[in-house]
Amino acid sequence: MKRVLVLFILSLFLFPGYSQDKVELKGSALFGNIQARHLGPAKMSGRVIDIEGHPEDGNILYVGSAGGGVWKTTDGGITFNPIFDDYIQSIGCVAVDPTNPDNEIWVGTGEIWTRNSVSIGDGLYKSNDGGKSWNKIGFEKSDRIAAIEISPSDNKTVYVGVLGALWGDSDERGVFKSMDGGKSWEKILYIGPSTGCSDLVMDPNNPDVLYASMWDFRRTGWSFNSGGENSALYKSIDGGKTWNKIHNGYPEGKLGRIALAVAPSNSDILYSVIESEENADKGLYKSEDAGASWTQINNDFELAVRPFYFSRIVVSPNDPNIVAKAGLMGSLSKDGGKTFRAIGSGVHADIHDYHFVPGDKNRVYLGCDGGTYRSVDGGNVWAMCQDLPLSQYYHVEVDNEKPFNVYGGLQDNGSWVGPSSSDGGISSRDWRSVGFGDGFRVYPHPEDANIVYSEMQGADQIWRVNIERNQSKIVKPYPEEGDPKLRFNWNTPIATGLHNPDAFFVGSQFVHKSDDMGETWRKISPDLTTNDKSKLNQVESGGLSTDNSGAENHCTVFTIGESPLDENVIWAGTDDGNVQVTMDGGENWKNVTRNIRGLPANTWVYHIEPSSHDVNTAYAVFDGHTKNDMNPYVFKTTNGGSTWTSIVTDEIKGFCRSIQEDYVNPDLLYLGTEMGLFITINGGDSWSHFTNNMPPVAVHHVTLHKRDHSLVMGTHGRGVFVIDDVT
Repeated sequence: MKRVLVLFILSLFLFPGYSQDKVELKGSALFGNIQARHLGPAKMSGRVIDIEGHPEDGNILYVGSAGGGVWKTTDGGITFNPIFDDYIQSIGCVAVDPTNPDNEIWVGTGEIWTRNSVSIGDGLYKSNDGGKSWNKIGFEKSDRIAAIEISPSDNKTVYVGVLGALWGDSDERGVFKSMDGGKSWEKILYIGPSTGCSDLVMDPNNPDVLYASMWDFRRTGWSFNSGGENSALYKSIDGGKTWNKIHNGYPEGKLGRIALAVAPSNSDILYSVIESEENADKGLYKSEDAGASWTQINNDFELAVRPFYFSRIVVSPNDPNIVAKAGLMGSLSKDGGKTFRAIGSGVHADIHDYHFVPGDKNRVYLGCDGGTYRSVDGGNVWAMCQDLPLSQYYHVEVDNEKPFNVYGGLQDNGSWVGPSSSDGGISSRDWRSVGFGDGFRVYPHPEDANIVYSEMQGADQIWRVNIERNQSKIVKPYPEEGDPKLRFNWNTPIATGLHNPDAFFVGSQFVHKSDDMGETWRKISPDLTTNDKSKLNQVESGGLSTDNSGAENHCTVFTIGESPLDENVIWAGTDDGNVQVTMDGGENWKNVTRNIRGLPANTWVYHIEPSSHDVNTAYAVFDGHTKNDMNPYVFKTTNGGSTWTSIVTDEIKGFCRSIQEDYVNPDLLYLGTEMGLFITINGGDSWSHFTNNMPPVAVHHVTLHKRDHSLVMGTHGRGVFVIDDVT
């Protein structure tokens, strides 16, 4: 009865003809009492971007995450609560007002560690009540905000460093100043449309003195470039009215990203980590005269590795010689940067930030790809802070066990399987590892949930795992004789067969199929991509710091969909914009991309969903954000790809990644976007944003359990959400 009532209410919203005046309903008024429940996982956290503390109460901390919003603790990290759940979940920075730290908190959105999978932001926010409520201040087109500085002598004077768009040019970059608490802003430092402010630091003893790192950078779907003529370090001594480069002692030539820190206890001491053309010139530089001159004091590789991901240096407020540097394993110096040691044991890799508690030389926090950690002995021994469910899923799948299990891969936290429900509640012990590294797509065998397929980044490994025996075997396809080198996407598509339970698919530039669980392979397609040679030069990707990790591999198959109604009908989509279909099991393929009117050329095909109701019907989701196009693109065909119709309306917010057709009602569709979950009950004529117990987090994949009618969502920042019995 409850579901009938909910659908009736929903119809009033989606079919305004039923009433004279359209009433826009949201949240519980629209979906009734249907709630999403958070599945976890409890065992794994996710990437933490920024940690800021109350200047007088060391137990109050704010944690900004890559895709899971802002969290607050009042007990030193024992427990955390989300305080930003109504807003975009990708965070660039957090700032606590030094003059009113109990109440005034600022948040800049949009992650600034510019890897290939980062989410976007939508501006600047301010709270006047310690995070209970928020007001949007502006910078809607900023994409990512790197720093916020508030004057300790006048908290209406605020500076914001805007890194700006990652995937294209933008004028909303640089340093901005407000003298009325954020009501109005003046752009006080701007270099150009590809150069943003990656770091902004205020002298703690003189609020008119500012330092700004300007970074020239650009990412595309197939390359990354860090550095250029416009990267530089600037200083102002008059509150931003004038700026001067302070490069005395820096190397000649182009610079890349520059990390900067001022010692709070002695603001004449500055540290910077620079990216330069020559490897010998990279590393840590120190100034003891407020930036008038610089001396390189350390060029260890760990200090300069992957600047786009690790450009953070922090000086203890208690001692100007204690310096912490972000990095693969993190580094700590107690002699002013002359020597560094790796931070203590037990910490997840990829460190992004540190927080030294003022007045307490022993307590230190860090943020990394695995969450937040706390040390109470100055950084020798660390313990993970629990209660931060920030896991970043790329994909989720389910099995037919009772209760069903959820499978998925996480950014830098491996691949896991866990129960969808448990009488005693789901605990960390319930989650089992089925893969390492960056986990992506995970599939159980359709008839034996003890057998699982998983992978790590770039198909570096593809495994068939026997969970019961704790054994795994590599089942990756390799080039056939005469074939070129296989190109695998960073997020390689794998899939199990819907007709032959032992069938297994993998995508490179070809579609590969195995009929015996990966023991043997055959190609069932030609190269389905554009094979654009200009997009295949990943060995030179990175700019001033070569970074050929495979994250920019391009011209690859990205999605494979076998029709549940006919095993000969297989769809494939590529990251360079091709939609291909075969009606004869791979003997012949047809590129139907040109039939999709209104789709910009070469837009990434993120997901193709063949219909379970009609063999000629399929849905295609396209993601243009890597071309700086944030618009949603979702199309439907009912004739095998000959013609397509857009099912996007203005109600959909954010670019899209995944769609699921309901197994009972073909007009009921579930759409995962950068801003959350959207649902239609009329085949896409209108959509509604589902927000019941679910923040507007990036939903990377949605799937529906056929038996239980439970919708399962893999989010890139808040783990797994489930809506039970949605049909």
